[in-house]
Amino acid sequence: MCQVDEDYNGQLDRDEVLSFSKKCVKCKEATAVLVIRAGDMFCSGCFKEYFVHKFRAMLGKNRIIFPGERVLLAVSGGPSSCSMLNQVQEGLSQNAHKKLRFIPGIVYIDEGGALGLSVEERQRTVDELQSMFKATGFPYHILPLEEVFDLPSSVLEESSPSSEQPDITYKAAVDHFIQTNRNCYLSPEKQADLTGLNIQESHTHSLQQIFGSIKTLTAKEDLLQTLRQHLLVHTARSKGYSKLMLGDNCTRLAVKLLASISLGRGAQLAIDTGFSDLRYGDIITVRPMRDYSAKEVSFYNHMYNVPSVFIPTLDTKTTDKASVLRLTESFVTKLQAHFPSTVSTIYRLVGIINLLYMYICEWFSMFIVCVCVGGGLGLVVYKQGGIVCGQKSLEKHLYCYSCLRLTSFL
Repeated sequence: MCQVDEDYNGQLDRDEVLSFSKKCVKCKEATAVLVIRAGDMFCSGCFKEYFVHKFRAMLGKNRIIFPGERVLLAVSGGPSSCSMLNQVQEGLSQNAHKKLRFIPGIVYIDEGGALGLSVEERQRTVDELQSMFKATGFPYHILPLEEVFDLPSSVLEESSPSSEQPDITYKAAVDHFIQTNRNCYLSPEKQADLTGLNIQESHTHSLQQIFGSIKTLTAKEDLLQTLRQHLLVHTARSKGYSKLMLGDNCTRLAVKLLASISLGRGAQLAIDTGFSDLRYGDIITVRPMRDYSAKEVSFYNHMYNVPSVFIPTLDTKTTDKASVLRLTESFVTKLQAHFPSTVSTIYRLVGIINLLYMYICEWFSMFIVCVCVGGGLGLVVYKQGGIVCGQKSLEKHLYCYSCLRLTSFL
């Protein structure tokens, strides 16, 4: 214990402070302005080059989006999806070094009906997003979540799977695009002229009644995710788009991976967290932001003034233990703060699971709600509630374990 009259003779030990170089690790000249990870410090110019290259490389190495294809960008107003929109906008600009060759469109799903927001609050959010969408020059579609009541039954049916195109086919498409000099990406379609949301009060009442009858926040979030995905796929299909682009980043996918295992969706991790999702056949979902961490996205948006809109969700202002997804997010983010390799370690599991999923697809049928195969332990549930394990010939309306638990809360 320290004493007032004790003489230390100035021999006090000090904690060793780690010193880092202030130079950019890439150009070795400019002063670093941010630190992504320990030892990865970038200046402003090198960080932008690194960020843009990662986005282009993700699209280039997978070769799923062909030149001239119509791609629908699902923008929620959050930092990750708005950063994705910014990358596409810069990739189609005149000053881009390697221009993107697809035709983009934007879709926003207004979920205010499920959250109990008033029409005025929902309209203010839509007006803010609409001004952002108009600045891009891309065609956009703003839809309320209530439109899920008008979806045809075909959106839930299994479509013929689309096999990935070989490299020679992709190269031939690129050569044909260059030879014909189709600059369609420079002249996108005419923007929609929207003055407000087309909301039916009866549908809003039905939607609020459904979510009000659900007992747990976990089930509400699962149902909301399912309805949103079905509406996005139907919008892309009805508007003539062949690809659907989501803005899920690496941190979000790591949280989703662990939460899906907890909810009994372990067999679906490959398509829920991988780069491409082929479960709908004619509409392929891609995630070009899956290599970015939430920290990288936040740095880029702050440094280059990428606008985003805060929109409340079901778990806004809730505790860490309010739902499985909220608890998993709190666990991963807190662990990431002390162990920076947490997200990347979880993220690497996706590649291993993807190989197992390709094998499972050949032996099991698809479920009706999540449109995923019945993998895992081979548990398949009939609509009437009977259970049959390991059968290949099944009835049309099937539920996986997680979807069956979801319907039990309705």
